Amino acid sequence: MRSRAAGPFEPRAWRSAYGEARLRSRQPAPPPPPRLDPPEAESGDFADVRGQPHAKRALEVAAAGGHNVLMVGPPGGGKTMLARRFPGILPPLSPDEALEASAVWSVAGMLPADRGLLSARPFRAPHHTVSEAGLVGGGNPPHPGEVSLAHLGVLFLDEFPEFSGRALEALREPLEDGAVTVTRAGGTARFPARFQLVAAANPCRRGCPSVEACRCTPRERELYLGRLSGPLLDRIDIHLEMPAVPYEDLAAEAAGETSAAVRARVVAARARQRERLAGSNSRTNARMTARQVRQWCALPRDAARLLGLAVKRLGLSARGHERVLKVARTVADLACGETIAAEHVAEAFQFRGLDRRL
Repeated sequence: MRSRAAGPFEPRAWRSAYGEARLRSRQPAPPPPPRLDPPEAESGDFADVRGQPHAKRALEVAAAGGHNVLMVGPPGGGKTMLARRFPGILPPLSPDEALEASAVWSVAGMLPADRGLLSARPFRAPHHTVSEAGLVGGGNPPHPGEVSLAHLGVLFLDEFPEFSGRALEALREPLEDGAVTVTRAGGTARFPARFQLVAAANPCRRGCPSVEACRCTPRERELYLGRLSGPLLDRIDIHLEMPAVPYEDLAAEAAGETSAAVRARVVAARARQRERLAGSNSRTNARMTARQVRQWCALPRDAARLLGLAVKRLGLSARGHERVLKVARTVADLACGETIAAEHVAEAFQFRGLDRRL
């Protein structure tokens, strides 16, 4: 009698030397490794951006330490261009991070069933007309919002002051805690939201091309940026003022540094942080607790004196003072320094432009 072909769940269908050895040893087979989708095409390279060396350096520091960034500058200065290239200098997702991010997308119903885990860090860029519920989550039953869909990735908010006041203030919880709690009549849900915020704003509402050509009064410019509250700005580590790009930089033929070169330094700095913060829930300098800041951000005498003078002059809050220390720690990591030096503190203060202005 002709033998019947083995079905997919019969032993003859999957028998192999490896499988037979496992059966003889009576050990359970290890789970298969998670399948990662091939990375999506990058949206550009840092080498495409002309000029703005100070902004590129600030974004490198932000990527290395997991810091949030606010860029303020006239239209056409490269804010959006830099923001969309920012994920290209971040470290790649680890398998554990891919599982975390994919779980959120799956809950939101945005992960196709025929695809594997996310392989690239999420990049979300909602329009400034998004509602508070759309930004931080809502619905009945509660569902994740944009801050959770950007978990372990980047949340880019262009025209930052144009977002509603309620939506902006709702960002304070996820920026501080790395999670957001949504309470509705149908229940309460807590979603992860450990993202990096990259925000962009014009200096005035009209979007004038430069300060010299601006038709707004100083009072109008102050009121426009004044929509961003002090507690919200305190939670943004880097405030970056970007001037218009001069013609000489636009016409230059030499390309800038590539994203790959910047990412190599970022990955090395992140490795130092992982070693330093091993055994804790903190993964980056930006997520250090107050106790860890005291332990790992001790300053020599000259750096402490400089920090004290700058804090008094700018009138920084306790949270703002802590943010400066975290950024200085990241600058030291990029310089392969074990100790935070005075020049690291000075550079960290260069990234608090709105404190000097407001």
